[in-house]
Amino acid sequence: MNKKVITRILLALAAYGFFVLLVMTFYDDSPEKMQWKDREAYNRQYIAKLQLEQFTFEQAITALGSPDITEARKVAQNKFQVMFYRTQHVKSDGITTQDECTFLLFVNGLLKEIGLGDNYPENWGIIKNHQ
Repeated sequence: MNKKVITRILLALAAYGFFVLLVMTFYDDSPEKMQWKDREAYNRQYIAKLQLEQFTFEQAITALGSPDITEARKVAQNKFQVMFYRTQHVKSDGITTQDECTFLLFVNGLLKEIGLGDNYPENWGIIKNHQ
């Protein structure tokens, strides 16, 4: 190989490295900025790895972003928060509903239950199990 070819290869590698560095520095890959299909896939994969009693409300907000639907109640000394994240597409109507989501139930900031949104009892009967 002559010096011109080697110089061009090194310049190309340097330009590629610089481009990768720019992308890693300035690209915001937060869930809120993803397309809906990508966000659903991300939510499914992330939620599948969660472990009960070891994941907090704050970690959910940081990792998954704002929930698509949320509810909160305080019963006696316990604070119940339910966050619904869209994980499956049902109908293209522009509205995210519980049947398109997976719910995360937090009791006093700690993850207690995970389930499909259409299995979530609307009367908060699930709370009775955690009082």
